[in-house]
Amino acid sequence: MNERWMVSALCRTAHADDLFVEGAAQSQARALCTGCPVRSECLAHALDGRIEHGVWGGMTERERRALLRRRPLVRSWGRLLDAARREHEAAASRGKRDSA
Repeated sequence: MNERWMVSALCRTAHADDLFVEGAAQSQARALCTGCPVRSECLAHALDGRIEHGVWGGMTERERRALLRRRPLVRSWGRLLDAARREHEAAASRGKRDSA
């Protein structure tokens, strides 16, 4: 598994105890993910690896479990999220051209 994305994560300098929290403290941990350039890679890593604890890619373990239950047939979250990002960027690019 290619994990080069980790060097670009905004949380790479955070203390692990700040990311593996429960309850209300998860909101603070999730805030670290806001604006992270590798948020989708992080989330895909956690979903594909079925990581059970901590905040990954802006999602708590409860949110990830719910997502996995809703989409049990997804084999590669990395590919799915990458395709969604490319589609979103293409749509945004078309929108900019249309409004010009």
